[in-house]
Amino acid sequence: MAATPQNPPLSGLARALVQAGQLKEAEAEQLLTQAGSAKISLIEQIIVSKKASAIDIARFVSDTFGYPLLDLAAFDESHILENAIDRKLISTHKVIPLNKRGNRLSVAIADPTNLRALDEIRFQTGLAVDPIVVEQPKLAPLVAKYSESAVETLKNLSGDDINLDFLDEEAASKADEATGQDIDDAPVVKFIQKMLLDAINDGASDIHFEPYEKFYRIRFRVDGILREVATPPIAIKEKVASRIKVISRLNIAEKRVPQDGRMRLVLSKNRAIDFRVSTLPTLQGEKIVLRILDPTSATLGIEALGYEPEQKAALLDAVNRPYGMVLVTGPTGSGKTVSLYTCLNILNKDGVNISTAEDPAEINLPGVNQVNIDDRAGLTFPVALKAFLRQDPDIIMVGEIRDLETAEISIKAAQTGHMVLSTLHTNDAPQTLTRLMNMGVPTFNIASSIQLITAQRLARRLCNCKKPMTVPTQALIDAGYQEVDLDGSWTLYGPGGCDRCKGSGFKGRVGIYQVMPISETMQRLIMSGANSLDLARQAKVEGVKDLRESGLLKVKQGVTSLDEVLSTTNI
Repeated sequence: MAATPQNPPLSGLARALVQAGQLKEAEAEQLLTQAGSAKISLIEQIIVSKKASAIDIARFVSDTFGYPLLDLAAFDESHILENAIDRKLISTHKVIPLNKRGNRLSVAIADPTNLRALDEIRFQTGLAVDPIVVEQPKLAPLVAKYSESAVETLKNLSGDDINLDFLDEEAASKADEATGQDIDDAPVVKFIQKMLLDAINDGASDIHFEPYEKFYRIRFRVDGILREVATPPIAIKEKVASRIKVISRLNIAEKRVPQDGRMRLVLSKNRAIDFRVSTLPTLQGEKIVLRILDPTSATLGIEALGYEPEQKAALLDAVNRPYGMVLVTGPTGSGKTVSLYTCLNILNKDGVNISTAEDPAEINLPGVNQVNIDDRAGLTFPVALKAFLRQDPDIIMVGEIRDLETAEISIKAAQTGHMVLSTLHTNDAPQTLTRLMNMGVPTFNIASSIQLITAQRLARRLCNCKKPMTVPTQALIDAGYQEVDLDGSWTLYGPGGCDRCKGSGFKGRVGIYQVMPISETMQRLIMSGANSLDLARQAKVEGVKDLRESGLLKVKQGVTSLDEVLSTTNI
């Protein structure tokens, strides 16, 4: 009769948990089997199975085995001994070197019963090893960060599915010789490619490469919020900066002044994404910021931007007129460019001549004549506008009205049979009119040329994991709701947290708009020199929702959260 195979006796943490009555022996064996199948540690499996919390396990391990307990959240990460242990050991055994004193090395570890890990560290370093117990979830991100350098990690990346539009090989070779560096280092090139691709996949708008005295970090701006995504070794900062400058056609020998350039990432035969590159000399090296210029954002269609039906109708009515001016206002990063490009896409038809003056042109629009402003070469907004008027245009887009001369030429064009689209940096629509008056534009010209002004903000859109929230009635009234709005017919939602949104509760952004057509009454007020408060009151009488009211409507629709609207429209 065949003998029944026996499971090996429990050891280490599993045995301690059984002996302490925290787990039954069958439970411990099952957890070990599940952990082995999932290729994770026993502690991770216990947490996933909700048998115990991370802090409870850490306290149990500390008390049972007599090792000190440390909260990694309170530990200064800059003190980590990055090169004390081989990176492969950090990755394999999930440990972090914390402190070295004499011939003793303190290491953070979630399971100090992993004697193999401690023995290998002792053998590799020649030091006595003192385990410090930490919570596994707090240890994991540090292990991921310090286990392998970016260059080592990227040696395993093929990068075959993406292709950067590099300078020709001869130019790249000359650039390498100029810096005395081997910048054409495949791991560094692939590292940059991976960061660009990750940023695109995450829906980022900007990538920040930031050198500091003791570390080098990379951050993505996703949905308006900056978050750290990588901390490669500080030793590669020069190679990364040089490589980006080479493919952006910048002067890599010049590190004393800021530079601006462009680069392109070809994802497929049908899709390429441009990046606007800006370098800035800092105390610790060159900080580089890449603005992602995804042309698909300009072709989303007006329905995807978040305009309410009456706002959309008013905007389309204004831009489809044969002449006049439409202004889009808001702070930097509020989505003005996307709104303008969306309007241009609507107007871009056969038989229409469209010219744009931008600083710089962010997205390439086929069928539109785009001009980059270059102040150093003498190609300013006024110069470009004067040239446009000799080119028989139907529609003119001015990237930004910055001064009286640009404003006057734009208004003259709007009065002489051209549709003019432009932007201004003001807080809301009524303030745009007073801003033009303060620039010195005559009130008659303002009243007779401007057809519509739209002010906008971008609020983070709630992810599908959103959850209902209860807010006191008085807080809703203080936010701007009327008592008639609080009839119980709608549910207020707040952020949840899931893998899709990486725990933030938000995914993507939605526009909040104040769309203000210039009526005859408004024109009379402008000509009488009315201030922004008078104009705002008249807009309210005419049914124009201000930014706060539009945002509160998005909350009622379950699109965003109340806190997000309050912070976004706090003007």
